[in-house]
Amino acid sequence: QVQLVESGGGLVQAGGSLRLSCAASGRTFSQSTMAWFRQAPGKAREFAAAISRLGVSTYYADSVKGRFTVSRDNTKNTVYLQMNNLKPEDTAVYYCAAEPRSSAYFNAREKIEYSYWGQGTQVTVSS
Repeated sequence: QVQLVESGGGLVQAGGSLRLSCAASGRTFSQSTMAWFRQAPGKAREFAAAISRLGVSTYYADSVKGRFTVSRDNTKNTVYLQMNNLKPEDTAVYYCAAEPRSSAYFNAREKIEYSYWGQGTQVTVSS
């Protein structure tokens, strides 16, 4: 069982930065692919970024590439999302997700792949 707790959300002006954190409990963190998804009001939850178990591989949605950076610290059981040059369209609830399963067919960009989710943290970007 994995429990995920996000923090770091808030209100920021366009062009500003925020860093989200996701603290994980359980022994499988270092074995888990970790991801960030986001959900804007009235829209489906969408992929933002993901990072492999050892942090060697990272994945980004086109909409955040070059502005967001995902990282992890396996000694602290924490994954981060550094968000720079924020835009009003980045406004959403941001969710952390974890999946300990290892598979050659695993698609880190698909929310259906992830078994564990946090409660979300609100990010609001004003224009």
